Amino acid sequence: MFLHIDIDCFFASAERTRDASLRGIPMAVGSRSNLEIFNRKRTNIRLMNDNSGAFVTPVFYSDREKSFRSYFVDTVEGREKIRGIITTASYEARKFGVKTGMPIAHALQLCPQMTVVPSHYPLYHRLSHKIHRYIAARIPEVEQYSIDEFFGDLSGWVAKEESHSFAKKLQMEINREFDIPVSIGISEAKWIAKLATESAKPFNIFMVEDIDAYIENMPIRVFPGIGRGFQRRLEEHYIATLGDVRRNKRLFYSWKKPGIQLYHRVTGTDGEGILHRGERKSIGISRTFDAIHDEAEVKRRMVIMARHIVYMVMAIEVNPTVYYLKLNYEYGGKAKKRLTVDRLFSEKLFKQKLNEMYEEIACYGRGVVKLTLTVSHFSFQNHKTLSLVCFNEDRAACILTKHLQELREHFGLDIIKTANEL
Repeated sequence: MFLHIDIDCFFASAERTRDASLRGIPMAVGSRSNLEIFNRKRTNIRLMNDNSGAFVTPVFYSDREKSFRSYFVDTVEGREKIRGIITTASYEARKFGVKTGMPIAHALQLCPQMTVVPSHYPLYHRLSHKIHRYIAARIPEVEQYSIDEFFGDLSGWVAKEESHSFAKKLQMEINREFDIPVSIGISEAKWIAKLATESAKPFNIFMVEDIDAYIENMPIRVFPGIGRGFQRRLEEHYIATLGDVRRNKRLFYSWKKPGIQLYHRVTGTDGEGILHRGERKSIGISRTFDAIHDEAEVKRRMVIMARHIVYMVMAIEVNPTVYYLKLNYEYGGKAKKRLTVDRLFSEKLFKQKLNEMYEEIACYGRGVVKLTLTVSHFSFQNHKTLSLVCFNEDRAACILTKHLQELREHFGLDIIKTANEL
């Protein structure tokens, strides 16, 4: 038997643990694309990446508290404009049509009385980490699927007929210990348990006894992993419900591995168990912003992002040997470059190679709206032999980078910048 534990409106619930006035009212947590890292002034940027069990990207944040006006309101040509999107909305706000991913300005039109608070990622990561440890102390096999979702395998631990009462007790304990509500789905199949959680929300428990009967009339869009593109593909074959999926085994098998995997997940015959995360294989960061036509500004932002990549690389003590740069342009179009560099990693080398890659692929005159940087193929995983030609130079640069890392860990990532970041 599997449990799927989903924290109800996690970010909103977390905010309510530190501000009781937010309880019982329409409220939401909002966020903006984190462009704070590009400020020329110091903003006390720090990294939140200690919750290694969650499948979430590392979060760079400023440890300064923000108000709604200072964080979400911009003044453009003398007019105020509300920026940002809804990250999580409480159930009270959802009744007015407020949804995750909706622009805050639109959400406030739907629900003018709604309170919107800026996101506090350190709080969310800290709570997620604590709840993960709490669950793991009560269920031997636990997988953290996302920052607010967990799978637990009760096999050999709790009898099937006792799984519902076990889940109820766990739900009450989490609520009492952390003041956080969770919903729990229960099934003999892992992905059906996740689906069952949707039937349990909010703050309830739903156990699937008969998988075939449960999925029969479920629309395909509700199943995890079936996106809009695949929905359209299924609808072309007149498949509208999960019951239709069960009756079309031959079609899904004709689509080879992805189709076979989806068929067995939908029908609860996948046999998948708890997944334990392996070693990290890449580190990346991306930022989206209004179109920038100034080449110097694009390159400035690129090297600032590079500094943040360097910080993460040094924090986990790896040596990436593949660098990746991608530029997205307004009105569509993109340019990308992947480069293998079998050398000792340093901030100096990484920024130098990124500049060379940029010069090679940039489409001058077009506005850049998104930058993506990634490093991968860590040498300790691939047992590569690093170049000896530049070894002495690279070792000196690497030692300098380590000293910079110590300062940044103590004083924040923007305590020391290179001149091309200014």
